Amino acid sequence: MAEAPDSEPVPSSSKGNLLEDAQDEGPSPKKRKTEGEEIDKLEHRLGGILCCAVCLDLPQAAVYQCSNGHLMCAPCFTHLLADARLRDESASCPNCRIEISKANASRNLAVEKAVSELPSACRHCTGVFPRHSLQHHEDQTCEQRVTGCRYACLGCGWRGAAAAGAAHEAACAHPRQSAADLVELLAARERQAADQLLLHSQLLGLLSYEKITFTDLQLKPYRTEELHKLYYETSRFSAFGQQWLVKAFVNKHQRDPTQSAQREITYQLILKSKPGGAVGVWWMWARGPFGEARMSASLAQHAFREDEAAPARALPLADPADANRLLANKAIHFRLIMFLSPK
Repeated sequence: MAEAPDSEPVPSSSKGNLLEDAQDEGPSPKKRKTEGEEIDKLEHRLGGILCCAVCLDLPQAAVYQCSNGHLMCAPCFTHLLADARLRDESASCPNCRIEISKANASRNLAVEKAVSELPSACRHCTGVFPRHSLQHHEDQTCEQRVTGCRYACLGCGWRGAAAAGAAHEAACAHPRQSAADLVELLAARERQAADQLLLHSQLLGLLSYEKITFTDLQLKPYRTEELHKLYYETSRFSAFGQQWLVKAFVNKHQRDPTQSAQREITYQLILKSKPGGAVGVWWMWARGPFGEARMSASLAQHAFREDEAAPARALPLADPADANRLLANKAIHFRLIMFLSPK
């Protein structure tokens, strides 16, 4: 039989088979590559659109916006407000220079949700995960995450990938140390436990005092005549028949606190009365019902005389980053608990 010429049409059944084969093979590599590039470009563009106007990075948590819609992450937003407070100026958006404050700025929940769904690469391995689950992967499940030895409590300082942890622990020499080798480590642990127990015991002892008082304080911002520097001060309050006030400074030993991103609030408890003798007082700070920052456990003591201020101490914030958050507010709220030492 003679062969069909090349120009002869292919039967419809053959066309169907060719079409099915092409569908089975899927899109061509060139098309797949183009789609992947488009997705990468879209993610890159979204990252540029949704980034913070101050640090130019994607927000990790809350996102604020000015009245014109420019975005700021929560740490940068509070830092702008704190800087403006220290300079005695109005805070402004870094993009459009419109005034921003806690009253006229708003949360953008849609952007927060969109950012949480954007993919981000793990800093330990090559995996890519949505941003809302990335932290859990890096801290808990990534085999390349950096971990320590389970015998770190015995002094082992090994740090390495989690996948290599089992092999190291099997060969670690610290579990096989003698008691004599662990004497110094155990002594340090005992000193740390003794310090914690002392604080606990002191607090229990203070609670047995006859005269105890607490006051919810509001520290309001003021300006000094010298260099127009910012400080905070409470109104006078009564405790144990005496008049007191608290004065606080930001980065007390630094000429211009706006030049530093690390802020520390130091305070002084001041006796304003004339007691006619020494007044021994213990005190501690607590968050209180109107406070916005957690406090670490800390006790202070001073024997006050007429119109005397206690030595300056750092406000015992549990998280030092809360200093900017407090400065961003119009006033700082805390509870002061005082114990009068018996004669």
